[in-house]
Amino acid sequence: MESSGCLKVNAAVQMWYKPGLRQGACLLVCIWSERGIERQMHCSAVLSKMALTQVSSNKCAGGYQKVYEHESVELQCKMKFAVYLPPKAETDKCPVFYWLSGLTCTEQNFITKAGAQQAAADNGIIIVAPDTSPRGCGIEGEDESWDFGTGAGFYVDATEEPWKNNYRMYSYVTEELPKLINSNFAADPDRMSISGHSMGGHGALVCTLRNPGRYKTVSAFAPICNPIGCPWGQKAFAGYLGADKSTWEAYDATVLAASYDGPKLDILIDQGGDDQFLSSSQLLPDHLIAACSAKKIPVVFRRQPGYDHSYFFIYSFMSDHIKHHAKYLNA
Repeated sequence: MESSGCLKVNAAVQMWYKPGLRQGACLLVCIWSERGIERQMHCSAVLSKMALTQVSSNKCAGGYQKVYEHESVELQCKMKFAVYLPPKAETDKCPVFYWLSGLTCTEQNFITKAGAQQAAADNGIIIVAPDTSPRGCGIEGEDESWDFGTGAGFYVDATEEPWKNNYRMYSYVTEELPKLINSNFAADPDRMSISGHSMGGHGALVCTLRNPGRYKTVSAFAPICNPIGCPWGQKAFAGYLGADKSTWEAYDATVLAASYDGPKLDILIDQGGDDQFLSSSQLLPDHLIAACSAKKIPVVFRRQPGYDHSYFFIYSFMSDHIKHHAKYLNA
């Protein structure tokens, strides 16, 4: 840990300030025991008090579809996220459905194309849809490829240069963003679920399998199920995580399912039968299904004839997914 910027409070407690945070925002409190052992605790006040700037607000299905911008601690850049607030959120705390989008997407794709707002309003569910990567970080090569860098964060915490300081989408989605939502909206922190599409489906499955019991349920549309074994995943993991493939396993749903030992899950997956990425072995759902079967993890896998990888496919079955989540969020 860098000692520069350290403010000595007393003999036992020291506070560090991370470059890039607004003045006075404490990131870490380090407590030293009598034996000199360091213990670090994230300062929750940083996340809960970060200013949110409203970018847009539109009345929709009796509630409001909004977009906000904020300075991210994890990603060290400005980030946008969309939040749908159902009518019920005006008077009561509501469960939260997190949606993770796929390659090249922003927070806009889901809220303008999926048609989820009416079902969310009917079931009293808040929907949160973040962007898919940091943006504008000035990293060399971040905009050179559609499947790596900008718009392709793959929901991992990068460990390799030059990505590791900004590309921390796993921690952003599982830690920073929920704290922001719980602190600023009528969200019930004990009732969360997660879903996503393609790269985002991969992210939703990984977040669930790595955090047993945190999410009430999970679903996915055409997820990348075994990224270690497909070209998209191999490219992303090599760049973000390095050459040691053993480190990739922490972000592979098929590997995680094979060792899962948490509360019972009920996974819903829809897959388009005419999905070009299914036929090109980018998605590999059979690998995940086999791993779940071996661990007796229930998976409802629906192959939908004639549908492709697009939001036309997602729109067609979105209400089914909201109902699946509502069954557990509103139990």
